[in-house]
Amino acid sequence: MALGRNNTADQAWVRRMNRAVVLGVFRTQKTLSRAKLASLTGLNPSTVSNIVGELIQENLIRETELSQTGTGRPGRLLELNPGGGCALGIEINVDYIELIVSDLAANILWRQRQLSKPEIGQEVIMSGVSYFAEKAADFIKARNSHLLGIGVGVPGLVDVSSGFLRVAPNLHWDNIPIRDILAKHFDCPIYVENEANAAALGEYYFGATQNVKDFIYLSAGVGLGSGIIIGGKLFRGMSGYAGEAGHMTLDVNGELCGCGRRGCWETFVGPHAVEQRIQRSLAFGAKSILQDISKGDPQNIVFDDVISAAQTGDQTSIDALSKVAFYLGIGIANLVNLFDVDVIVLGGALCNASPFILKDIERVVRTNTLVSDRKELKIIPSAHGSDACVMGAIALVLDDILCEPAFS
Repeated sequence: MALGRNNTADQAWVRRMNRAVVLGVFRTQKTLSRAKLASLTGLNPSTVSNIVGELIQENLIRETELSQTGTGRPGRLLELNPGGGCALGIEINVDYIELIVSDLAANILWRQRQLSKPEIGQEVIMSGVSYFAEKAADFIKARNSHLLGIGVGVPGLVDVSSGFLRVAPNLHWDNIPIRDILAKHFDCPIYVENEANAAALGEYYFGATQNVKDFIYLSAGVGLGSGIIIGGKLFRGMSGYAGEAGHMTLDVNGELCGCGRRGCWETFVGPHAVEQRIQRSLAFGAKSILQDISKGDPQNIVFDDVISAAQTGDQTSIDALSKVAFYLGIGIANLVNLFDVDVIVLGGALCNASPFILKDIERVVRTNTLVSDRKELKIIPSAHGSDACVMGAIALVLDDILCEPAFS
């Protein structure tokens, strides 16, 4: 009897695996025939046909126009069914919260962005998140659709299995049960992830690295995080806290970091570091149009002001960004030496600065990696810019639908 149950369980697992393999193809293929699907998955045509029939019944994929690929009867092409449900992506950032609703094909249908700040407190911020999430759910119901799941990206260490935010230095949050808070309002799968990990997954699903199996995503906001994709999967490490590259120590006697330690990488390359560098330059008499932009108070200068000034040729701003490029290059060279990845993606504020820093970063990286003539290494801006994390939160939901099931 035990053998029979095991065989049944094995067959069920194989069936789930085959379904996931079929669905996974649609991550990079917009439309394709049943024959092409069988060729790409390596499954026999009858298995593909049965799975496709189930997925059509479940509204996960749909048939589109006729396609003539040979001398036989034309067949209909297949694609993900946008009407198969909606995903809700949430980004909790240091100075804002953002929510996006997408369909199953990741088309954005609704969005809401609300400014925030840590000083108002965790309870107020999470109350706002729940409020706007309910507004999103109302929008989905009005479309006669249903909520497939909720993905949440947060800037800190996350216990993915429990949905707990363990610590977020720049938010000043500790041990916040984000999944449990949202589960009081929503009866659907809820996924909580570090914001850089989420952004990396979003880049892999529908960004600049859709066909790249090994890459690192660097996310700069108030701090600096990284998401590491190895073999097409997020690398979380033993405890799930991998990717805190921003807290690599570059100078034990350096600037104080939000984590309480000194000389972390993010204190050299984060937007706040650039703002401080500009403020010091102006204090020492540097000439810059930022003096006019800030109305005489350098404390008013923000990172976007520096980029705008650099675009006009402001040398003080260009010099500050050049310093960022140097220290980014040093840290990226360390990551390349460690992980031997094909691509580094610059996200968040770094994406906006990429026209001014990419060439310098590449030069520093090639000078400081063990293999200096790595022609295959690419350093590129994120395809989603400031939306990278919230689109990654959408990817968390879709990943659970489209990915291979885990062994149990």
